[in-house]
Amino acid sequence: MSAIIFAHGDADGIVSAALTLVTLKGNGKVFFTHPVGLYEDLLHNVKHENKVFILDVALSEKHLEDLLKLIGYLSRKGVEITYIDHHPEPLSIKLKEFPMNIVHDEKVSTSELTFKFFENLLDEDMSRVAIYGAISDYLDETPWVKKTLENWDKRTIYFEAGVLSQGLEGARKLYEFKRRVVKHLSENRLPSEMSELIVRALMESVSEEEMRLDIKKQAKALKNLAYVINPKGSLTRAATYVKAYLGKPVGVAIEIKRNIAILSIRCSDKRINLNILLRRIALEFEGSGGGHPLAAGARIPFEKLYQFLEKLDYEITLLLS
Repeated sequence: MSAIIFAHGDADGIVSAALTLVTLKGNGKVFFTHPVGLYEDLLHNVKHENKVFILDVALSEKHLEDLLKLIGYLSRKGVEITYIDHHPEPLSIKLKEFPMNIVHDEKVSTSELTFKFFENLLDEDMSRVAIYGAISDYLDETPWVKKTLENWDKRTIYFEAGVLSQGLEGARKLYEFKRRVVKHLSENRLPSEMSELIVRALMESVSEEEMRLDIKKQAKALKNLAYVINPKGSLTRAATYVKAYLGKPVGVAIEIKRNIAILSIRCSDKRINLNILLRRIALEFEGSGGGHPLAAGARIPFEKLYQFLEKLDYEITLLLS
C-alpha cells in the first residue's frame, strides 16, 4: 500500500497528519497545502499512490469544479481518497458530490475527527496528541475533549499544546521542519521534547509581544473593520489584536507577497459569517476566501485589495444594521 497525506500546516492539520501517519506505520508521504493550493498539489503529487488523505483543508470555491473532476478521475483510477475536515462546506458544490470518504463536522477539530476515525488503530495514549490539535484550534470545549482530558493532567496538556501551536506559528513554509514535527508527534513524544520546536515557540512569543505593541501604531480602520498591513509576526494573532485595539467587530491582518495580498480575518460578532462573506466576495475580486464563521482567510490580488476591504466593510455594516 502506498499513501500520501495532504494536510494544513497549522497545529490541527499537523496533529491530524501525525495520527494518520501512525495508522500507516510511518510509511506515508506528507505534504502541506492550503485551500487555494490543494488542486495543484493533488494534480502534481499523486502519482502511484492508492490512498490519499486530505486533512484540515477547506475546499476553495475558486477551484471547486476542477477539484471535483480531478477527484473523480483519481477515484476511477482506483485511488481511495479520505477527506477529514471541520470547515464549512463550499457554497456551490456540496461535499457529498465528491467521490471520496468524507468525515466532516464543523463543531469539532480535525484532530478530534481524525482520532475518532482511526480510534481502533491507535493506542489510547495518542488521545493526548489529538487534544493538542483541538486546543490549538480553540475547539477544546467539545464533550470528547472534556471527557478525555480527565485522563491527563490538564496543566501539562495545555503547556504542550501551547509549545506546539506557538512553535509552528512562525514556520509557515518550513515544510521539512513541519514533517519532523509530524514524525515526532506520531511517536507520541511531547512537543517540549523537541528542542527546535520549543526554541521557535520562545522566539515567537517575543516576536508576538513586539508585534502587539507595534500594531497600536500601524492600525487603520474603516466603519466596522480594522486592519494592519505587514505586521511583524503571526497574521492570525495580528488580526485579533487589531480588532481589539480599534474596537471593531472585524480585524484583518494583511501580508503583501509580490502581487498577492494574504489576509487573516477574525470576528467577534456572531451576526457575521466570515466564511460565507469571503467565499462570495473574494470571487468578485478574482481572489479566494473562506474558513470558519468567526475565523477565516482570503487571497486577493494586491491591486484590488483596498476595493475588497471597502466591499467587505460595506457588507459587514449591512449585517450589523
